[in-house]
Amino acid sequence: MKNAIDWIKDELDPKLRGWEEFYRNRWQHDKVVRSTHGVNCTGGCTWMIHVKEGLVTWEMQGLDYPKLEASLPPYEPRGCQRGISYSWYLYSPLRVKYPYIRGALLDQWNAIRPKHDDPVAAWTELVEDDDRRSRWQKARGKGGLRRTDWDTVLEIMAAANIHTIKKHGPDRITGFSPIPAMSMISYAAGARMLQLMGGVALSFYDWYCDLPNASPECWGEQTDVNESADWFNAKLLAVAGSNLNMTRTPDCHFAAEARLNGTKMWVFAPDFNQVAKYAD
Repeated sequence: MKNAIDWIKDELDPKLRGWEEFYRNRWQHDKVVRSTHGVNCTGGCTWMIHVKEGLVTWEMQGLDYPKLEASLPPYEPRGCQRGISYSWYLYSPLRVKYPYIRGALLDQWNAIRPKHDDPVAAWTELVEDDDRRSRWQKARGKGGLRRTDWDTVLEIMAAANIHTIKKHGPDRITGFSPIPAMSMISYAAGARMLQLMGGVALSFYDWYCDLPNASPECWGEQTDVNESADWFNAKLLAVAGSNLNMTRTPDCHFAAEARLNGTKMWVFAPDFNQVAKYAD
């Protein structure tokens, strides 16, 4: 049997290591900027974005959070797998960049809109015709969305709202605005519009089936609750309607670490979800 040392061959030619350039190029960058991921996320984690020639190449959690006090665990690392792969979504061909509308509705709108000077009159004729209305209603859930322009969809939405107010009253219009921590300007604009027209502002919690349902309707605020780090000081955590590992990923460690502080946890959930593993 040949000695094992005979199986080893040292390659000294640098050209044979050219495949390493792929990895070098993958992580190259010319600057690092600070940002966060504000799309449908209330975490607001600090991220160091590595940029090359104006494009995001990769992201890494920021590691400079100040420590609140000696008795509490540190914040960092704050971030999640969704955040660290966000740039994939940013440049994905599936990213939605334009308004889309159901084709069954758009075709009818384009046919009837030129007949009326007033878009509200056009929508009234369209929506009050049972046959026309059923065409786009029956198309729901079957795809058929078509790219259009903002002028078209804004006109349809405005006409539909005005028609509803004139025929049924403003309180028949209900809606919810984006998450406050995502965009305060968008949230305030949407909520204020509903309030001024006399509509009903719902909670996005009810839509997402997550966190304290009907909180704004009951208390007049949106998630004005204690800071996640304060979970560590609790003697009992009652988790109802929330999956902390999934929806509070960057702060969930406070709930896990609280057990080291003697905290007990009750979890109310219809399934054995991720946060249930912490339950007493």
